[in-house]
Amino acid sequence: MKLHKLTAALAFGLCLLSVLGYAQSAEDRSIRPFKAQVPQAALDDLRRRIADTRWPDKETDPSQGVPLARLQELVRYWGTGYDWRKAEARLNALPQFVTSIDGVDIHFIHVRSRHKNALPVIVTHGWPGSVFEQFKIIGPLADPTAHGGRAEDAFDVVIPSLPGFGFSAKPTGTGWGPDRIAQAWAELMNRLGYTRYVAQGGDWGSPVSNSMGRQAPKGLLGIHVNLPGTVPPEVGAVLPVGGPAPAGLSPKEREVFDSLIAYARMGNPAYLTMMTARPQNVGYGVADSPAGLAAWLLGHPGFAQWKYGADPEQSPTRDDVLDNITLYWLTNTGTSAARIYWENAGRSVTSAGAQKSAEIKLPVAITVFPDEVYRSPESWARRAYPNLVYFREAEKGGHFAAWEEPEIFAAELRAAFKSLRK
Repeated sequence: MKLHKLTAALAFGLCLLSVLGYAQSAEDRSIRPFKAQVPQAALDDLRRRIADTRWPDKETDPSQGVPLARLQELVRYWGTGYDWRKAEARLNALPQFVTSIDGVDIHFIHVRSRHKNALPVIVTHGWPGSVFEQFKIIGPLADPTAHGGRAEDAFDVVIPSLPGFGFSAKPTGTGWGPDRIAQAWAELMNRLGYTRYVAQGGDWGSPVSNSMGRQAPKGLLGIHVNLPGTVPPEVGAVLPVGGPAPAGLSPKEREVFDSLIAYARMGNPAYLTMMTARPQNVGYGVADSPAGLAAWLLGHPGFAQWKYGADPEQSPTRDDVLDNITLYWLTNTGTSAARIYWENAGRSVTSAGAQKSAEIKLPVAITVFPDEVYRSPESWARRAYPNLVYFREAEKGGHFAAWEEPEIFAAELRAAFKSLRK
């Protein structure tokens, strides 16, 4: 009788394990081709809403936000001259896919290089960006011989849309912060069959790449970031109160400290405060008004150098920026994209402590761009990252470096990861 009960218990246990195993593997791990196909009715509705915009009165001081005249000119062109179908065609000319990871469909671009032994790289965008940010680096990375590089500099390029952004699905639950996204990216690279790869990120791509570096998934060789987590704890502690400067700062460090103090005295940018505290409230405005969405996205300080299309030589162009804004509008992701700030609970992207930079043992490469909102000194970078293998201050570029200076950006990635190809 006892033996019979033991046998039955074992049978039940095996059955339970089988059921659990099935549940764990039930997620569809397939990689499905994707094409953007926006209904014409959605584009007609966008133009109608733009035409019906009710504008506020003119600002009384330039510090109050996006200038009315500039935004009106841009939105007027958006409603009459801009053509989303051109952006859609450029997007659909690239290999795009969707795969479900941890219950969320992830959209990504995947361009394999024609060159042998290309190094796979997963590149993560930020807010208020999208995969459109990285369009101009795909060619230089995947086909370096056509852009002044060598065949041995080639990359296979993977550019995913963050959960809740663009054509990726919107998480229906909480928990999708940088750590969880990093785990999803590692799973994505595994599904693509890559056993050796590197990761790159700026803006939100930086904490995601930092998380990947800390987690050190099998196959990840190293990371490159262009908004590193390097602010030392003694500096971070005095920024909210406006100083004084910690003792012993070098002239370069003091210059950066002073710029951080000036930035802190202006208070947190409105976008950061609102999306960290009340992303849902943000959504009620940006989901209903194209002009409101455009103003909200263009309020990011990374756009401070942008001339709203007045300089035809400037990158991103007017159409580039509208491609990005239109993607937010058509996918109605103004709210879901904002939630990444809430998920990160106000932790600073640039703080070494908040990003746990010291815990990253894998090789780290950093490029600092001169017009970035935070320009890390090399001394802080070497202190923050114990295995810093590359550091360089680029000659041009800002917060949206891949968009602004794609050739320089691509050259930086070639140099940054050169030692990891061996």
